[in-house]
This record gives sequence, C-alpha cells and structure tokens, in this order.
Amino acid sequence: MKNKLNFYRQLFRTLLTCVMFLSYCSIAVSSPKKNNKKNTPLFSNFRYEGDDNVYREKPLNDNEFYSVILQGCYPDPSICRKGEDYYLVCSSFAMFPGVPIFHSKDLVNWSQLGHVLERESQLVVGDCGISAGVYAPAIRYNKYNDTFYMITTQFSGGFGNIVVKTDDPAKGWSDPYKLNFDGIDPSMFFDEDGKAYVIHNDAPKEGETLYNGHRIIKIWEYDLEKDQVITGTDKMIVNGGVDITKKPVWIEAPHIYKKNGKYYLMCAEGGTGGNHSEVIFTSDNVKGPYVPAPGNPILSQRHLPANRSHKIDWAGHADIVEGPDGKYYGVFLAIRPNEAERVNIGRETLILPVDWTGEYPVFENGLLPIEPKLRLPQGVTKIKEEEEYFPNGNFCINENFTSTNLDFRWIGLRGPREKFINSTKNGLKIIPFSSNLKEIKPTSTLFHRQQHSDFSVSVDMDFRPENSNECAGITFYQSEKFHYLLGVTKRNKDYVVFLERVENGKSTLIASEVVDMKSGIRINVDAKADKYVFSYSLKDSDNKKSQWEVSGDILSTNVAGGFTGCLIGLYATQSNDVQL
Repeated sequence: MKNKLNFYRQLFRTLLTCVMFLSYCSIAVSSPKKNNKKNTPLFSNFRYEGDDNVYREKPLNDNEFYSVILQGCYPDPSICRKGEDYYLVCSSFAMFPGVPIFHSKDLVNWSQLGHVLERESQLVVGDCGISAGVYAPAIRYNKYNDTFYMITTQFSGGFGNIVVKTDDPAKGWSDPYKLNFDGIDPSMFFDEDGKAYVIHNDAPKEGETLYNGHRIIKIWEYDLEKDQVITGTDKMIVNGGVDITKKPVWIEAPHIYKKNGKYYLMCAEGGTGGNHSEVIFTSDNVKGPYVPAPGNPILSQRHLPANRSHKIDWAGHADIVEGPDGKYYGVFLAIRPNEAERVNIGRETLILPVDWTGEYPVFENGLLPIEPKLRLPQGVTKIKEEEEYFPNGNFCINENFTSTNLDFRWIGLRGPREKFINSTKNGLKIIPFSSNLKEIKPTSTLFHRQQHSDFSVSVDMDFRPENSNECAGITFYQSEKFHYLLGVTKRNKDYVVFLERVENGKSTLIASEVVDMKSGIRINVDAKADKYVFSYSLKDSDNKKSQWEVSGDILSTNVAGGFTGCLIGLYATQSNDVQL
C-alpha cells in the first residue's frame, strides 16, 4: 500500500512538472507572437504609377504595340515555341524566386506563369551579392521527347552551370542537374536526328588568352538520358568573335538555329554596355567550322548619335523564334536611359521583327534608332488589358495586399518572400529579419521593379517600433552598397522618420524628424529622371510633411555597377544601423 501511495505521489509530481513546463513553453512561444503583432509593420494601399514622356508623346494606334515588352529589370531574354504557345525567360541574379517565365500566344500579349527556379533546392543565393546568382537562362523545347529545358549559370550555391526540365512550364520544373563544364551563358540545340548539344561562352585554354575580353564559344554533345554533356566531345567553334584580328570582346550568349539544312550560330559581342551587338555565323555542320556573315552586326545601337530622342541603347543578347504569322521575331535586351543618361530602370526585354528571307537573319531596323512602337504582327488585332497580362506603357498598379496570392512581380532577395510576409484583411505584415539592407544575406524586403523613369509611388505603413534596432519603411535599392531608405525607427521615446543614402557601402543621414505614429504614415516618392523626391504624410491626411529631393545617381548602373535595375522595396529589420 505504501509503495502504491509513493508511486501515485511521484506520478502526481511528474504530471505537475509537465503541466508547469508546458505552461512555460506556451508563454515562451506566445510572447514573441504578441511582440511581433505589436512591432511588425503593416503595409497597405500600395500604388505605383508611370508617367514617361515617350508613352505620352507616342500613344498607340489600333495596329501598334510597344517594342519594350517587359519594362524594368528583365534582361537576357530567351524564347522558345511549342505549337501556338511561346515561352520567354530572363535573368534574375540573386532575386528569389529566380528566372521569371512568361507565356504568350501572339508575341505581343504576355502573362507571367511564375518562375522556373522557385524552390530552395533549385536556387541557392542566400550569401551572394545582388548581381551574382542566376545569369543568362536559355529556354528550349525538344519536340523529339516533348520536353522543355532551361539551362543557365548559377554563380552561387556551388552549382555552376545547370539544367532543369519539365513537360509543362506552367506546372513546375525539376531540381537542377549540375553540368560538367565551366564558362557561362549556356544554350541547347536539338537536331533533326534526335541528337542534343550544349553551346556556351568559355575562356581560351590556359596560356592562349590574347587580350582582355578574349572569349570563345564551345559546343558539346549532350546525353538526354543522363542530362549531362558527354566527356571529350567539346570543341571550340568561335575564337574571339567575328574578326579576332580586331580583338573583339565578350563573345557570349550563343544560340544555334537550323534553317534549310544550314546551321546558324547567333551570339552577342562587345559586352553588355555601349558596344553591345548581335552577330551571326553559318555552317554546314553543327560542330562547324562557323563562318561569320559579311554584314555583321545584325543588331546594334553603338554607332548612333548619343543625343537621339527617346533613346534605346545597349541592344544585344538576342534570341529568335518564328512568329504566328510565319515571320521571324527576335527578343533582346536594351536600356532606356533617363534624361541624365542614368540606367536606373536597368536592362529590359524588347522585340523586333527579323527579316530572314535572305541567307542570314537581320533584325529589321536593328541598326537604326529603335522605335518605341511597332506594327502588330499579322493576325493580332489588339492589345489585351486584362489583369493577367503584363502591362506596357504608362500603367498604374494598385495593391492592397489582402490576397494571399501576390502578383509574381513581387519578389524577395536571396530567399523566399513567404518566409517574412503575411497577408491579412488589413494589408501586408512584414516580419523583420535580423539582417539589414547592407548585408549579403536574405532580407525581409518585398521588392517590385522600377519600370519607368518618371513615376510615383505611395504606400501606407502602420508601425510603432520599441527601440532603435527596429526599423521599417521603403527602400530604393540598386544593391547592398547603393540604395536609399526612408524609414521609421525609435530614438529614446520618440518615433523618428529618416532618409538615408548609402553610397559604396557608406551611410549618410540626409534628414530625420520626430513623427506621430498613432495612425501610421503614408510614404510618397515622386521620381522624374534623375531626381527622386521622398516625402511622407500622416495616413489620415493628404498634407505632405517634409520632403527631400535627392539624386538618383546611386540607383544607376553607371554609378553602382552590377547588372540589375532599381528595385522598390517594402522593408523591415531588427538590425537597424542608422545613426540618428
């Protein structure tokens, strides 16, 4: 009896201990949630409106569309076709998810399907600068095995060159197959005999580099069963470029096409800046020798006057496809610099018709100043303005963030956006990470690309930080070393709004002032070319408080370097380092 009594006493003590432990765990778990609820910023009523002169001065007629089909930082386009469906991909660098993919039936109206690299098993960019990560994807459809392939270079995560595949681009892609070769800008070609090939940019053999920028184009046979290049089949098919005696630089972005039994190799040449161009070679054999066309380049703006109106520049890095009207079209990257010759928008995706009635394909008017507008392809009757289609021109975006399905244009950096966002009936909560904008880590920032030179942005923010480490606001972000931040933090007992400029990693406080955060604030940014005006108002009032005009210089690749355009970010952090 005594033993039983001791047993039940011990059991009671054990149960009591468990209850107390579980109660403690409940408190420990619930307390951060309570704090997060109080200190997590809430964003609502986001509005972005473009107002570029070119779209006001060049409105579309019924039979026209704009040559810039993807406005904002959507560079290095590649395109393929299956039946009546067209698919287009672009570079994404350290943005997450990676490699945006678009679909069209007519080459004019495009909708975004999502992203090719959308899982952390496919994309590892958490510790790389914004201009590293994923470069120059190429998308191809192999009709002989009814499979789509996307091949690219991922400068992070130990990947290198990779390929992913699917039988339906709208239903997701495989995990990457790591490919056994160096170099960049890979593409694929599927010949009529069922054989597959990979072509890419590479460095010359050790000791054979002749000058800075000297590169070569290689080809490999590809094993479709093993998804790997075949060892020992590599061969150089272009050395240097069109004419190596003239020391051409950065031959890259190769694609092979076959027409009338002949092979065509198209490449970018001259670098992705002001000397960019597209060149073409031909051969009777897929492995060469490839002979340059006598009329190269077939696309470039480098020889044109700098002061031309509505300037489009840096054209190159192209891909060609047959259109629904039987005519050929080429997509390529180019820039639209602002009035101060800054490249804040970044490199965009454009399209031009291609004349391939002769021996070589030639971009129509590709050596003349590229026009903002084009005639619709034959059979295309209108521009579709439904919400599912990617907008062009001076469009307006309104987002209240109450839907759990955010538009694909909202992205994270170095990590999934789902790890820090929470959509509610009142707007979007951003759960702050311990990293800040200057760090090469995933940040709790929801980004949208800048898509115009002249535009306005506004967003409401409700946020009451408890200390100076907590901060939230809006950032205009070219890179971890170059950006602006209009943020709210706490100094002693006061809430403070401030504007910070970060240039080459060095922080400068432009202004700060105490603000009443009882009802939240509305943040406003008005940009005109190289001038950005930051301001704010109380959320329940349209009267703007202090405003500060700054230069957009650090938001341009002319100053900041790198390969991206400016990103507009809704931001929160627990590691604010701004000294007020």
